Amino acid sequence: METTVQPHNVKAQSVWNSAGGRYDEISRSIADAIEHGVERLAPKPGERILDLATGTGWGSRVIAQRFPEASVLGADIAEQMLDHARTTAAIQRLRIDYRQADAENLPFEDGSFDAVISTFGVMFVGRPEAAAAELARVVKPGGRVVLTTWKNDSNVFNMFGVMKRFMPPPPTPAPPSPFEWGKLERLRELLSARFDLRFEDGTNQFRYGSGEQAWNLWVNHYGPTKSLAAALDDARRHELKRDFIAWHETFPSPIGFTQPRTYVVTHGVRK
Repeated sequence: METTVQPHNVKAQSVWNSAGGRYDEISRSIADAIEHGVERLAPKPGERILDLATGTGWGSRVIAQRFPEASVLGADIAEQMLDHARTTAAIQRLRIDYRQADAENLPFEDGSFDAVISTFGVMFVGRPEAAAAELARVVKPGGRVVLTTWKNDSNVFNMFGVMKRFMPPPPTPAPPSPFEWGKLERLRELLSARFDLRFEDGTNQFRYGSGEQAWNLWVNHYGPTKSLAAALDDARRHELKRDFIAWHETFPSPIGFTQPRTYVVTHGVRK
């Protein structure tokens, strides 16, 4: 099947491409949550695994390192992030295949994979029902899906609340919130017809030395923040930076700052 980025996803592709390989530093900050998902996926020797919305490939590398007898493929809409993933895998001598792919229209045959994992990736699709249907289509009967998604009341959600004040009004109808994937009832709506589901909570601890350090991480390494800041005039960008720093400094710890970020792990077995 030919890889095609659907027209309504071209803007999202540009946003995620904007930080390119720098996104790997964001993955570093959520490495424990990625490990949590991989642990619950529990790849087996000889299985074909898809890391969907792999970004710069952190999750796919964890799988390839920990489970070298599995066959790993990473897919993402953003080709500049995939360039970093390919380069890093080659340096680390990991056998991982990377493909550009739209999660709502995957270029893979039915039942191509024994398991699919997505760590804070597929939750950002524009059309959740289409992505959920594709997850079910490419997983073999009896195969597995594991998703890690930020909860709808998590501090990642709250950080987006700071950014939202500087975003233009959404179109009508408004696009679906990615944080709906953090609600168990929504996950059941999307997946329970095709998967037997179980859930597990997790908390990632984001540690940083100052609000300024947090700002520099997000504005330089995270596509949505980088794109938003680039679209603002100097005065509004200064206000965003001020509010972003102030909010991040509401999480003081004895040595710096520690922000708890809650998420849910969804484990599904294909019916």
